[in-house]
Formats: sequence, structure tokens, C-alpha cells
Amino acid sequence: MPVINFTYKDLNEILGREIPKEELINMLPMIGSDIEDYGDEELKVEFFPNRPDHYSVEGIARTLKGFLDIDGGMPEYSTSPSGMSMTVDPELENIRPYTVCCVVEDIEITEEKLRQLMDFQEDLHWVLGRDRKKVAIGIHNLDVLKPPFFYKAADPDKESFVALEMTEKMTLREILNSHKKGVKYARLLQKFDKYPLIVDSEGNVLSMPPIINGDLTKLSQDTKNVLIDVTGTDERAVNNALNIIATSFAEVGGKIKTVDVIYEDHKVQTPDLTPKEIYVSVKNAERLIGEDLTASDVVKMLRRVRLDAKAEDEDKIHVLVPAYRIDILHEVDVIENIAIGYGFRKIGSELPDIATIANENKANAFENKVREIMIGMGFNEFMSLMLTNEEHHYEYMGLPEDERVMVAQPISQDRTMIRKSLLNGLMEFLEDNKHEELPQKIFEIGDVVYLDGNAETYTKVVKKLAGAVVHSSANFTEIKSIADALVVNLGLKMEIEPVDHPSFISGRCASIRGIHNKELDEKNLSEISANGSITGFFGEVNPKVITNFELEYPVVAFEVEFKSN
Repeated sequence: MPVINFTYKDLNEILGREIPKEELINMLPMIGSDIEDYGDEELKVEFFPNRPDHYSVEGIARTLKGFLDIDGGMPEYSTSPSGMSMTVDPELENIRPYTVCCVVEDIEITEEKLRQLMDFQEDLHWVLGRDRKKVAIGIHNLDVLKPPFFYKAADPDKESFVALEMTEKMTLREILNSHKKGVKYARLLQKFDKYPLIVDSEGNVLSMPPIINGDLTKLSQDTKNVLIDVTGTDERAVNNALNIIATSFAEVGGKIKTVDVIYEDHKVQTPDLTPKEIYVSVKNAERLIGEDLTASDVVKMLRRVRLDAKAEDEDKIHVLVPAYRIDILHEVDVIENIAIGYGFRKIGSELPDIATIANENKANAFENKVREIMIGMGFNEFMSLMLTNEEHHYEYMGLPEDERVMVAQPISQDRTMIRKSLLNGLMEFLEDNKHEELPQKIFEIGDVVYLDGNAETYTKVVKKLAGAVVHSSANFTEIKSIADALVVNLGLKMEIEPVDHPSFISGRCASIRGIHNKELDEKNLSEISANGSITGFFGEVNPKVITNFELEYPVVAFEVEFKSN
């Protein structure tokens, strides 16, 4: 999760008053943050991905104003037309079809603010953009540009410009092949014949989404007016990103102006800051929070968390949700915010009205013993979502697509199927933590789901364990010894033989089978040792797979499936 760095000075300037450090430290966890570290001048706080509006000090201050009674209710941001337009090339429909834009005038950028803005942009790329695949954001110095603007599909060998951190022009293909950002994100464009490009009326290049901006439009401390463009593959996500970043500028005095985005068959004006309307029941809030509430209490609590609310009767509350609050989708989300406004520390606790004697579930007991084995070998456990997507599960792992359980109406392109393997989750985790020290040794034990036409439910849930090791000298011998230690500690006997697996280097992968070992009965850790077996594979991960996940060192991994006879 993103860690946001800010100074007490910056926060207090936006609040318009000085808040004691102790009070701030005590209050931040109540709005959903985890304080990583703090000193005399600076704080480091972490917010969950559901609140990307808190990824800037401006967003944090906006919420705190409600808790400190500095301001209440929904913030209102006025917009006016800029008179500018962005025309979208129809050829981009199958490449990167959506874009939204706005102008923000009268901003002030210091060296510290510039650093914070870059961090804010990258945090949004990660959370909303799925590392730029879904959303990419460009912030440009408007004063050096000549509108109108054009978002076009460009020939990668004919178009060229000076990219950020460069001094000479390069073609789009050269940028993709040799610029460090181009190499990092090449996978997002290299399969297309044309690449996205944003230019002004004089042909000046603003950016090559989602790869790199042009050097011409880079921000400096002299920048007063900016053009923000957001491109992507998900229309809702690009609008959400623009609303969050534009309103963040507005919190410190920026003036938002709209831009006309012209498609082949329609035109839209962005940003659209129209609030969402949701109704909430006071009785439902009482039931879920466990406290006695009145309609006026609920309205007060919602205004405290910067939502607008009006009681239509004793039970029905009409709520207005600002456009930057993308986490509120349902009545239950509003009730969560009522609880936040009420104060979690004020909510009473009680013992369940049940008298039982608990016993550990046998399945959990087995899993915990497997965890002990892995932790004993120096591994750290992580837990990933069961939902994944075809690109990471199949394409990135070098696997052919096959039958799978798909999500009928996914809310995200990154969560479109239920996993059949744990390995791509391990690789994603290593990718997200490649900035951490090596070696890294991680494992996960969890369920995967297969289609099973012979079963009444047509699905089969299988328990699997997977582990991965990354460092400069990771090799087959190391992962074989790990697999062997796992099998022996489960009270089983290991059988291996060579196998070809697309995710691993040919000749450096083996199948594994752990079967009952009478000689090790005294070490039995669970029923599996006598009544079951494990099957799977281990080896050195294919360099293509390592490259797909943008890792820089060798990776060895294993995955086994637990079976009972």
C-alpha cells in the first residue's frame, strides 16, 4: 500500500491552523491510516487502496477539516470552461481508447510540492492504473503549449520527440526499446502497430501514454497553469483519477477549468464533478454499528466525514457523495463512514451471547503446521486475492489459456477469473517488493478453483502451497532442497522426475510427488502423511516470466497440491 510522506508544516498550512502532533497521531488511524513513522518534522502514513483521495497531503487535510470542525459537509469545487479541446483519434479504440482532461490555473509549485506531486501521480498509477495498464496520468506545463490538443494513433517509426530525462529526439519505437521507462512499460504497447501520442496544435508532443511525457512540458517551480490528461482502457477509472487529482489541486487554491474531449461520435466535457446520490437507513446504520442513532446524529456524522446529508424522515437519509470519493458504492459504504464519523473508539463492545467450547478446525490445523515448516525454513507468508486476470495468470506465466471459472460482471479488468495456481500471485508480490533487500523467500497456502463438469457444482476447490525465492544466485539445487525438506517434514517420501513446464527453464524443472513413508511415521504432522499425498513441481523460473514481472534477479519456485486418498 502507498506510503505518503508529508510535513507538519505543509499540513498545518492547508488546515489554516496548527494541530498538536499528539492529537494528529491519535486522529489519523481513525480515518483509516496506519502510521509508519513520524519525527519532529515529517510523518509517513499508509492508507488502504480504497482511499486514493488520501494519497496527497491535500486530501488528508480535506478529511481532517471535518474532524477538526474547521469545515463540514461536501466540498464544492466550481469549474468553468477553458475553451480548449482534445480530439481523440478513432484508431485508438483498440489501443488505449479513453482520455479525459482538465486545466488547473493559479497553482504554486515548490521543490517539495513537485516531489509530492510526482509521488501522488505514481501512487495513483499503481492503485487505479494497475501500473499504468489501466490508467496513466500526465501533468503538463500549459504555458508552453498551443491548444487545441490531439490524442492520436502515431506511426512509431515516423513520429519523434525529446522525452523526459533525454536531450535528443527519439522515435516512439526507440523510446520503447531504449528509454528506461519505455523498456519498463514496453509490454503495454509493443503488440500494436501504432502508439498513442498527445500533441498540441503546433505538433509539440505532450506525452506518449502510458510511457513517458515530453521534456517540453515538464513542471518547474515557475509553472502556474497545468493541463492534466488521463488516458486508459477503463472509462470509469480515468474519470476517477482525474477527479481525484484535480480536486487535490483545488484544495490549495487551484482553479479547475473543463476541456471538451471530442470523439468520433460524441463529445464530453471533463472533469465531471457531479456528486453521487445514495440513500441510507438509520435503522440499518444502528443495526450494523450497534449504537442508538437518530436521523440528526447520522447527518452530523456524515457531514463530519465530508459528505452532504439531509434527513427526509426519521429513517431515510439522502446522501451526496463527492466525485473524488470513489470508494462509496453502496449503502453499507455510507454506514462505514457514519461509524468513522461517530468514532470507532466510542463504539461499545460486548461478549457474544453464546456458550461454546471451541476446537481447532482440522483443515486449519494442517495449514498451520505447513506454515510452521515454511517459516522454519526462513520463508515469509503472504496472502493474495483468489481473483486474478488472464494476462497475469496465463500470458505472463507463459501458459496457454484453458477452462477456468470467470467472473460474470467484474468491476475491474484485473479481477476477471478465479485463480488455478498460486505462482502468479507470488510473482506479482515479488514485483511489488523488488525495492526491498534480497534474498526474498515467500510462500502462500490457499485455495484454487477448477471447473469440474462431473460435480454438481461444476467447480472443485483444491488446497495448494507455493513458494518462491529470489536473489542473485538462486538455482535448481536450492529449490530442490527446499522441496525435499518440505516433503520430509510432512512425513512423506519424495519422488521426482524431469518435467517440462512453460513457466520454468527447460531441463531445470522437476515434478514432485510426496507419498506415505512408513519409516517416518513417528514424524507425522497430519492425516495427510498416512492418508494422502502431495503432487506438484519445482524449478528455475523462465527468464521470460521474470522479465514479464519486471524482476531483475533469478527466481526459483515450487507449487504443490494436497490430496487425500
